Amino acid sequence: MIESRHRATFYTHYTDKDDLLNHIVTDLIDELQERQRPLVSTSSVGFTGKPILEMFRHAAEERDTYRVILRGEGDGRALRRFIDDRAAIAAVVFAARAEAQGATSNIDIDLLARAWVGERITVLQWWLEPETPTMSPEEVTNMLRDLSLRGRFRASGFEGEAPA
Repeated sequence: MIESRHRATFYTHYTDKDDLLNHIVTDLIDELQERQRPLVSTSSVGFTGKPILEMFRHAAEERDTYRVILRGEGDGRALRRFIDDRAAIAAVVFAARAEAQGATSNIDIDLLARAWVGERITVLQWWLEPETPTMSPEEVTNMLRDLSLRGRFRASGFEGEAPA
């Protein structure tokens, strides 16, 4: 009887588990965007890392929700939607920064945004898996910032110019 009431309440709000997951990812995206909005500047040249730090802080607060999404629960739609949302925002920011500086991207802006977001999502997945993350949000953000500003060649310990 009690289980029947819970099921009826569930279906009053959601059509099925996929609908519930869709609502969860929508709420997560909206909350993250609201927290990051004041930290993103489309006119600045540099990558401050502040929006990424906020994402890691948010993920620490909403760990279980992020883990469900980032693990691709259900059919993976929530993960794809989260990645698509992050990539769309990154592409707009990257394009606006380039325009403000009179620069032209050397690669397709959508590919750049997807590569950048994919890197962060993969690190976020790795960071959230242990019960206690091995690094603070600040430590991870500083490393990702260094990687973004200086590239993989230097991050791997090499100096000078990367060989062609």
